[in-house]
Amino acid sequence: MPPPVPEDLLRQLAPQVLGALVRRFGHFDTAEDAVQEALLAAATQWPAEGIPASPRGWLITVASRRLTDLLRAEQARRRREETAARQIPPGQWQYPDADALVGAADDTLILLVLCCHPALSPASQIALTLRAVGGLSTTEIARAFLVPESTMTRRITRAKQTVKESGAPFALPAGPEQARGLAIVRHALYLIFTEGYAATSGSGLIRPDLSAEAIRLARILHALLPDDREATGLLALMLLTDARRPARTGPAGEPIPMADQDRSRWDAALIHEGVALVTSALRHGPPGPYQLQAAIAAIHDEAASAAGTDWPQIVALYELLLQVSDNPVTALNHAVAVAMTRGPGAGLDLLAGLEGDQRIVAGHRFHAVRAHLLEMAGDQASARDSYLEAASHAGSLPHQRYLNAQATRLSATSSLKTTVPFGYQNAIPGAMSEKPNSPSWGPRRRWSLARARSTSSRYAWRSLSEKKAVPYTRVSIWRLASPRQ
Repeated sequence: MPPPVPEDLLRQLAPQVLGALVRRFGHFDTAEDAVQEALLAAATQWPAEGIPASPRGWLITVASRRLTDLLRAEQARRRREETAARQIPPGQWQYPDADALVGAADDTLILLVLCCHPALSPASQIALTLRAVGGLSTTEIARAFLVPESTMTRRITRAKQTVKESGAPFALPAGPEQARGLAIVRHALYLIFTEGYAATSGSGLIRPDLSAEAIRLARILHALLPDDREATGLLALMLLTDARRPARTGPAGEPIPMADQDRSRWDAALIHEGVALVTSALRHGPPGPYQLQAAIAAIHDEAASAAGTDWPQIVALYELLLQVSDNPVTALNHAVAVAMTRGPGAGLDLLAGLEGDQRIVAGHRFHAVRAHLLEMAGDQASARDSYLEAASHAGSLPHQRYLNAQATRLSATSSLKTTVPFGYQNAIPGAMSEKPNSPSWGPRRRWSLARARSTSSRYAWRSLSEKKAVPYTRVSIWRLASPRQ
């Protein structure tokens, strides 16, 4: 009996086959239709006939034939098809070079960059990436983003047309353009993951299908660019964040703040993998935004409890992140870390500087953080008003219910609970085998980042308790490693 077709094989091969066809023929839209028909033929024939020796070559051959049929069926494209056929030597008509492993990797990477063309809006980049590289159907993408299928169909169609009209060649851009293209790809994958991990609308707090697909695509990007430290940092950030998903919601789907989560439910395997990735990335020069966020995530993970979190170190890392990222969410999280280190008054002072930034004030997180810090400061009447304000800005039902419940609680009781503010969404947990707050950590081994020199990848460090410089002793996740002396 022929072996069954592995569940993920067709999904893995789909972007490689589509990339091979687009590289050879162009015609993004028509090529995708041909690939879908080839995948359908494989799903039908392989279980009965067995998986061919070269599954990718089989799919390319079948899809190429179908693409030729589709092109011939359209009179307007016949001349282009005949011209292209004359330009390709007969010996290459079966695309032997497209079957090469290096070509497969190149095609997938180029396809990712093409789907994230700068002429497209972020929403269109995400939709096209999920469709062409992720292999999700239009129906699945529409369901994930809570829009009608017809709306998503038009969005994807317009995106393909925009890419076609741009005249972008099917090749990686060179120099600075390549760096910009890869940065857009990383950002698109980050947005997909964020929407899956913390849904901005709808009845559920999380959408595991989206976060899982983002992690899968980030793994592909990391495999294609193993020396890209920001791609490594992005994957580490996703893994360390997703590790705490099992503990983020209660039985009724309600959100559970980080301080109240059962940390034994965090996924230790994902944490271990994420820590290893970001540790390797941080050893090679100044860190980028995704590496810094992953390092913050790991600090949260290595704390045995919320009370044991190394907030001074988190403050230092957020200050580094603010130097490379003009993001109000980063500034909001920095304010939280400062409040947890120096008291709610210091955090509220920093929040006052964000009140004029509509990018953050228009959402619920700013008001939720302000409410919690006011509650910590003892101003429960103002805290209650801010919780209600946050609820009015929340897009998802679980967030609305949680924030309204906090306002109701303050109306009924004067109890004060000092925990991490609910709006602190980037407080990403992880785990480390050694605990900086454990008895085995002496004053010379508890470190915080003092500053980063702009002209060097070497970092200055100080002891939290001794307030003076000490020798570098080991590489760790919560401390960017300076080179060994």
